[in-house]
Amino acid sequence: MNTTGLETQPSATTYELGDLVAQAWNGKVHVPHFQRDFRWTTTDVLRLFDSIVKGYPIGNLLLWVRRTPARTLRLGQLRIAAPESAEAFWVVDGQQRVTSLANALHPQGHLHEPFSVYYDLAEKRFISQPKVREPEHIALPVLFDLKRLLGWFRTEGEVVAELFDEADRVATALRQYKVPAYLVRQDDLDVLTDIFDRMNNYGKRLNRAEIFSALYAGPEEGAAERLNLSRIADRVAARTGFGVIDTDTVLASILARRGPDPSRDIRNEFTSTGRRTAPEFESEDQYTAYTEGEEALVRAIGFLQSQAGVPHIAFLVYRALLVVMTRFFAHFPAPEPNTLRLLRRLYWRVAVSGPAVFKGSFTQVSRVLCARIRKGDEHGSIQGLVDAMSDAPRSLPTIERFRTNEAAAKIILSSWWSLRPRSLITGQAFDTQDLSTLLADQKTAATVAQVVFPRGLTAQQTLYAANRLLLPGAEEPVSEAATLLAHRPAHLDERTWDAVLGSHVMDAEASRALAQGDREGFLTLRQERIRQQLSDFLDRMAEWDFEDTPSLDSLDFDALDELDGPDELDEPVRPEGGQLF
Repeated sequence: MNTTGLETQPSATTYELGDLVAQAWNGKVHVPHFQRDFRWTTTDVLRLFDSIVKGYPIGNLLLWVRRTPARTLRLGQLRIAAPESAEAFWVVDGQQRVTSLANALHPQGHLHEPFSVYYDLAEKRFISQPKVREPEHIALPVLFDLKRLLGWFRTEGEVVAELFDEADRVATALRQYKVPAYLVRQDDLDVLTDIFDRMNNYGKRLNRAEIFSALYAGPEEGAAERLNLSRIADRVAARTGFGVIDTDTVLASILARRGPDPSRDIRNEFTSTGRRTAPEFESEDQYTAYTEGEEALVRAIGFLQSQAGVPHIAFLVYRALLVVMTRFFAHFPAPEPNTLRLLRRLYWRVAVSGPAVFKGSFTQVSRVLCARIRKGDEHGSIQGLVDAMSDAPRSLPTIERFRTNEAAAKIILSSWWSLRPRSLITGQAFDTQDLSTLLADQKTAATVAQVVFPRGLTAQQTLYAANRLLLPGAEEPVSEAATLLAHRPAHLDERTWDAVLGSHVMDAEASRALAQGDREGFLTLRQERIRQQLSDFLDRMAEWDFEDTPSLDSLDFDALDELDGPDELDEPVRPEGGQLF
């Protein structure tokens, strides 16, 4: 580590909040493209303003001062035409605070969550946009602007004129609050990203993907067109309908493609300095790695959807498995049919066994399995993967506790999806597009795993898998599901109705129990049917009773001849009684 750093020490200063916000509105404050997206919630914004009015410190800003051409910038919900400036401020640390202040205090930014903040003059506290506006509720842009504040008290605030002193106190506290800042004048982007890395890594405030994105962000110019982790996630979602993968998983997948340890140090990924091992795809630049990583991800997702029965990320049991699959499909884009079959076994055996086989660590799942995948050796790689699961216990996930963010429920949902669930109204089977449209970017399947009986059950019965239906249709009357399942609609014939019931792991007996109001009987019957269907599904997908043997194409029969000798191979096998098989 060398000692080259800043050419001049940062200068410390303070800005009155009113002046800082005005500069942001006028286009002097920019957010570098290597910054993470805005992540604060309404609660965070409320606490920020509460701290300011109470006079609490809100932390220093770190502003990079640099010459900047005229450009159109985005700051939260604000779109600003920024003029050319010899000394524009680029926010290296403090983006969430600056964005919140600039938007919540602006008449346009205030219209959007999480910036729709009001002040309750009677209760003396900041609140989110109330469902019912009371006379004492004043919007922050009005409170912050003295002229608008006086006008407000002459009109709609006239009925609470006695609260003017409180409004004036808060408005003054806001406008005059001193925001401390360090100004850094430095042209070297590498130094700035190093500062950003140190500030956000030592405190563990950013995730790994955000640190990576900052380190390899490249120059500001052309950033809007360059591929990055977030854009890869969006593009993969658009291409596959699988939903948006989190950027940490995207990063791990790209790293796994280039080397067997996806948890390795990221700081030397695209340089030869400090690397312990060479990348498996040598001499490719960063953006080639991104592009090829995206393609490998798409192939891995295609396998999960078409072969493994995992239609959406909300059904994906462990994201570490997507990382492993991406590495495999990066090295072997078109595996043999038997390889695909063994990969499917691998997915479901890991899904059922969980990370316990790998010392309870999800990091170990991806590290151990990725290390089994060797460039140029498809058969050896798939054999190594299935061998890693040779001691995996054969078990059935619980159906007594169904929570959509837990592995057991995701396995159950996948088993239900294999039945191609049908509409309770039309009798038509839902397809992947229906599921993708309803789930969109959601990380769990809560919106499609509908509750049959929201009330009237014991706490234990409420959690039963039998109390859920997989209904991925926007028009399904989910609140009437129990009633609809109790009687065959007149427009559906018996054959179609039996298919509808079967697609939801039910039969006519369970339907009759519903019709008779026997909730407990319905749950008991359906629980047992779900248990059997789940067992059959896992037997079919994990193929526990099959030998994990390679395809015949992978066997070297010449080598077998040399090993055993021609006489042994030519001699027929005889049992003890002397009869030929």
